Amino acid sequence: MYNFNYHRPKDLAAAAALLQANENAKLMAGGQTLIPTLKQRLASPSDLIDLSDVDGLSGIERKGKHVQIGAMVTHAEVAASAVVRRAIPSLAELAEGIGDPAVRHRGTIGGSVANNDPAADYPAAVLALGASIFTNKREISADDFFKGLFETALEPDEIVTSVCFPVPVKAAYMKFPNPASRYALAGVFVAKRAKDVRVAVTGAGESGVFRVPAMERALDKKFAAKSIESIKVGEEGLVSDLHAQADYRAHLIGVMARRAVEAALKAT
Repeated sequence: MYNFNYHRPKDLAAAAALLQANENAKLMAGGQTLIPTLKQRLASPSDLIDLSDVDGLSGIERKGKHVQIGAMVTHAEVAASAVVRRAIPSLAELAEGIGDPAVRHRGTIGGSVANNDPAADYPAAVLALGASIFTNKREISADDFFKGLFETALEPDEIVTSVCFPVPVKAAYMKFPNPASRYALAGVFVAKRAKDVRVAVTGAGESGVFRVPAMERALDKKFAAKSIESIKVGEEGLVSDLHAQADYRAHLIGVMARRAVEAALKAT
């Protein structure tokens, strides 16, 4: 690692002030991506701002037709939450399938969403459920939040404080995981909401998470796996790497989408 100044603020205002005062500062939530990056000397921040002690970033709460999850809530806490399991069981199941126990007990939902790893699981849930990301400055809709590979709408001095998920009518997430990392080679979150259906794909896109409008239109007419059997996702814009080629990922998207629809129907 390179040398850096370490800060552990107690409140959001102090964290934001540190971020504004240090142009090359980095925020640390669970550190599951940042710490390995620092160890490999792929990043050299002047200051590291640890959010572990910041008040107001924890907790899971049902608010009417929404579930609000604090940015520093860990994957393990989401998976074990009775509130999440009652309201959005598919979100709890998604969290339960992230990484390994060590990652799930350290990694946070806010850190994952802010990092926007193209193979991470949460972005698919955020986009499919039409969640809102709250920061120290504003509320950002899921459709406006994800901008590309490891890129979001967050400003340099902006901090994610919570993620608010609308409770769907039906929803499910299915992924084909890399057996070592548990990252998604292709993961599909399908959500039937009161007025529409949304389908979001992670792990397969060169620019990160994306929606599949053709599947959404077909499922909106009839929510059944057969409705999307004939819909093929093109290879253009999909990842080809040592784990899987674009054509295979395109095939997996169809398979995972149909399995997600079947799982959503069985859960009701």
